[in-house]
Amino acid sequence: MRYAARAMRLLLVTPPMIQLNTPYPATAYLMGFLRQHAADLGLELTQADASITLFLRLFSAPLVAQMAEELRRRVRVAGKRAPVPPSIAHFLEHAGRYVDTVEPAVRFLQHRDPSLAFRIVGRTFLPEGPRFEQTHEEALLSTFGTLGTTEQARHLASLYIDDLADVWRIGIDPRFELARYAEQLAASAHSFGPLHEALTGDPTLVDTTLDALTRELIAQPPDVIAVTAPFPGNVYGAFRMARTFRAAAPDTTLILGGGWVNTELRSLRDPRVFDYFDYITLDDGERPLLNLLLRLRGRPAPLVRTFVRQGTQVVFENDATQHDIAQRDTGIPTYDGLPLDRYVSVMEMLNPMHRFWSDGRWNKITLAHGCYWKKCSFCDVSLDYIGRYDRPGEDLVMQRIRALIAETGETGFHLVDEAAPPAGMRALATRLIEEKLSITWWGNIRFEKTFTPDLCRLLAESGCVAVSGGLEVASDRLLKLMQKGVTVEQVARVTRAFTDAGIMVHAYLMYGFPTETAQDTIDALERVRQLFAAGCIQSAYWHRFAATAHSPIGLQPEKYGITLRAPPDITFAHNDIPFDDPMGTDHDFLGQGLRKALYNYMHGVGLDADLREWFEPPAAGRGGRQRARSSRSRSVPVTTVPSDLIESFLD
Repeated sequence: MRYAARAMRLLLVTPPMIQLNTPYPATAYLMGFLRQHAADLGLELTQADASITLFLRLFSAPLVAQMAEELRRRVRVAGKRAPVPPSIAHFLEHAGRYVDTVEPAVRFLQHRDPSLAFRIVGRTFLPEGPRFEQTHEEALLSTFGTLGTTEQARHLASLYIDDLADVWRIGIDPRFELARYAEQLAASAHSFGPLHEALTGDPTLVDTTLDALTRELIAQPPDVIAVTAPFPGNVYGAFRMARTFRAAAPDTTLILGGGWVNTELRSLRDPRVFDYFDYITLDDGERPLLNLLLRLRGRPAPLVRTFVRQGTQVVFENDATQHDIAQRDTGIPTYDGLPLDRYVSVMEMLNPMHRFWSDGRWNKITLAHGCYWKKCSFCDVSLDYIGRYDRPGEDLVMQRIRALIAETGETGFHLVDEAAPPAGMRALATRLIEEKLSITWWGNIRFEKTFTPDLCRLLAESGCVAVSGGLEVASDRLLKLMQKGVTVEQVARVTRAFTDAGIMVHAYLMYGFPTETAQDTIDALERVRQLFAAGCIQSAYWHRFAATAHSPIGLQPEKYGITLRAPPDITFAHNDIPFDDPMGTDHDFLGQGLRKALYNYMHGVGLDADLREWFEPPAAGRGGRQRARSSRSRSVPVTTVPSDLIESFLD
């Protein structure tokens, strides 16, 4: 009501830290939707990505110089009592060179100074810290060749950025990482206390830098600020920015939403959260935000899936008669106002598939809302973002693609569906070919039998270059227990069809699933090894299984042979649930070997090695090595999988 007489200024914000190579799509989607209602509501819309802004400020000459000054002071205070970590020692020894080279290196990774590649590959321009220790000229030449100067330079510049990020984390703020910020404070944080204490405690140099940027962002205070927190790694940033917003613009209405909120804050009861935000919304933001804006305009509009504080109590308001906005009515996403030429493409690994998540500017689109399968027992299928499937049709998808190309000048697209529907992918590919629209695209799928060699070739012809999908535990017994709807044989054939069509494949893997034994884990690793060796997959990542509150396992643990531990008093976040598995498998120990094996497989190394070698602990001396081998033989079983299993499936 207080904005009824004039335009209402709304700012949509992505807080730090999140991916650096392309904007997270939440604000772009909301801005596209709200533009359709801007005239009716009298809205002035802007959006900002504080993640890339904070990165560019921290990785600038003035802040690197300030960091060096602070670290020298700390070293003087500590004296000889505390050893200086290698990364800090190297940085301080070469601090002047880091100050001189950080901004040129960032410009190069922004594709703004390509000629610098020749100096970077000369290996004398950038100071090379601990991250370069595993870098060998032979590996670089075999990967990039003698003519791959630009790509090789980007890999080296990425390692340089990693070195500096380590200095920020180890020397200045242990909570800071390139793609996450104070993540542990938000991961299943049952109480708001630790996060609140960190926010009100002594600020680090990273904190004060973000505070300054936040104040700059609202030099002209907006009427409403809506902040998205999609992951645990940008929750601290969201609350820290809200704290500064509140102090600098006390009359501004603050709203929090996003993927992490939708998953973790459904049991919110702590009123202190509303010292930072006025409203917290759940699930898709279009309807709750639209109704909130209508109410702020003084119009009669009920709140939808919204937490508010009334007195000292947290109240959840939800008018069930209000329906979500259909996908066909959510508008055209827009990146208007975001600094698209300032995003940074990093390439830390030599694996060509693994780079997709951090390299290149990708326009984000979806073929459908939710998951068409929605049966996997480990997935949060009871939540809206998974359970409500809504496919708008190819006409709208093509309209969005053309609009984003016109706006950004970029023809790279990432399908961010939970699992892109095969029928939708076929229809999209057909339209792209028929209309002669050349784009490059990739996305997440299920490895289902619908992806025949013919369909894979069609997708490749339309511009599809990569897919990622869940193999999870490569065990038919456990895949059935997961209700994944695939078998190892099916995955082998589907992934090979993709690679034969020239489409790279990334597999999501899981360990620690209920009733999983050490034998299951080693046999799964053997099947993964064979998939790499057979050229079925090019990249993969092991995730540790977690029972979540909104998954079938979390809701019915007895069906999966586990017992959930009694939860503490939950007043803030609630998602991961500790549990007891009667199998008693040492998944912490096995996880280290799994990750080591996978890192090597992705670089084409160790595909013929005995699996047990990846789990061998470090040993000093000949006797120690013999004892380690003996210990390994006792604790890690020999695989029972035939050595030609995957080849037999393919034959």
